[in-house]
Amino acid sequence: MNDRIRITPIRLIDQTGEMVGIVETDEARRQAYEAGLDLVEIAPDVRPPVCKIMDYGKHKYETSKQERANRAKSKTQELKEVRLGRSMKIDPHDIGIRIRQARGFLLEGHKVLIVQNFRGREMQFQSKGLERMQNVATQLSDLAKVELVPRLNGRRLNMIMAPDKSKVDQYKRRESKAAEAAIAASRAVTENPEPDHDDDDDHVEHDNQGVEVLTDLTDAGPDGATGDAGADGQS
Repeated sequence: MNDRIRITPIRLIDQTGEMVGIVETDEARRQAYEAGLDLVEIAPDVRPPVCKIMDYGKHKYETSKQERANRAKSKTQELKEVRLGRSMKIDPHDIGIRIRQARGFLLEGHKVLIVQNFRGREMQFQSKGLERMQNVATQLSDLAKVELVPRLNGRRLNMIMAPDKSKVDQYKRRESKAAEAAIAASRAVTENPEPDHDDDDDHVEHDNQGVEVLTDLTDAGPDGATGDAGADGQS
C-alpha cells in the first residue's frame, strides 16, 4: 500500500492499466487518493519499482485466490506407479491390463511411473526390458509423452509418462462423440422398429382359412351335407 513505498521516483501504471511513466512517489499517492484507490507496489525488485493505482483489497484477494488454485492443482496431480509384473515373465494379456490402468491414470491428469522389474539372470536381458518400455510408451502416445526416459535403478527399470493436456482433451472429445452417436443409433432403432412382414402374411393366411371354414359349416346340414342336398332328401 501507499505507506510501504519508500523509494522515489517510481514507474507508475494508472487504474486503467496504462503506463504513466516515471513520477515522484508523492505525486503517485496524490493521484491514487483522488481516484479513491491505493498505490500498490507490484514489482519491487526493479529500479525504479513499478507501482499501480488499484483497489488493494481486491488485489490481495485475487492474489490469494490464485495461490490457492496453484496449490490445489499441484496436489491434484499425483505420481501413480504401474508395475509390469514382478519380473520379465509376464503374460501379454497382463501387460495390456497394466496399460489400460495407466491410461485411466493419465486421463485423470496424473503422471505414471512405469516399472519393469528384473529377477535373477533377467538382468542380462535389459535390452528386452527397454523394448517393452518403448512398446508401452508407443501405446500411450495418444495421451501422454515420456517425461523421464527409461533408467535402471538397481533391478528396476523406471520410466515416467506425463499426460499431454491437448491430446487428453482430444481423446475425451472423440469418446464423447462416439458415445453420443451410439446413444442416437440405439434410440433410432427403439423408436422406429422395422415391421415384420412375414408375420403379417401368416396372419392374413390364417384369417382367410378361418373364414372359409366358417362359411362351409354354415351351409352344411346335420350330416355335413349341403343345404341343397338336405332339401332334396325331404322331398
